[in-house]
Amino acid sequence: MKKGILFDLDGTLWDSSEQVAVSWKEALEQRPDVDKEITVEMVQAVMGKSMYDIADILFGEYSLDVRRELLVYCCQEENEYIRRHGGSLLEGLENTLQQLKDLGYHLYIVSNCQVGYIEAFLEYHRLGHYFDDFESFGGTGKEKDHNIRLVADRNHLDWAVYVGDTQGDYLSATKAGLPFIHARTGYGTVEAETPFIKELKELPQLVEKLFQKE
Repeated sequence: MKKGILFDLDGTLWDSSEQVAVSWKEALEQRPDVDKEITVEMVQAVMGKSMYDIADILFGEYSLDVRRELLVYCCQEENEYIRRHGGSLLEGLENTLQQLKDLGYHLYIVSNCQVGYIEAFLEYHRLGHYFDDFESFGGTGKEKDHNIRLVADRNHLDWAVYVGDTQGDYLSATKAGLPFIHARTGYGTVEAETPFIKELKELPQLVEKLFQKE
């Protein structure tokens, strides 16, 4: 049986909010036509939302075309910044990933981010060898539930679980037909009774418990 764990990225595996805020601030300083300051708090408030929703929230005072153009521009600058500076990995991340691999789980990432963001995370922190596959909103133009199902299907998983930190992650996993683990390590809460972890190191034991119930 091929068993997999699909992860959200922001708030679940790392925190890049400070780096994202800095990169967007630097990017917008090069745009005299835009009067907007992006803060860490603003970035954290939209983490986990779809890219278009982020553009609508952060650049809501501009027209749709300008919002989308600014989003693409800032995300390109963000990718380059993160490739150079990385982010803050959650405590015990690499050890937890290795434990899960040793237990026979295949690991994946599904995030509501632009193309290049997951790649920057994996490249800077040299974690690519832990993950078999990943997908993003930028890669497909589809919502997270579609991408969760896509990754599970194209990797021929017999059993899989999605790990995320927000209500949106829970709803996406449920719509995709996967069980969900709430990572209470990140940005959001979940309005449902669901298995959860408070620290990443708790994940291997909880996943094994869920898998053995199947």
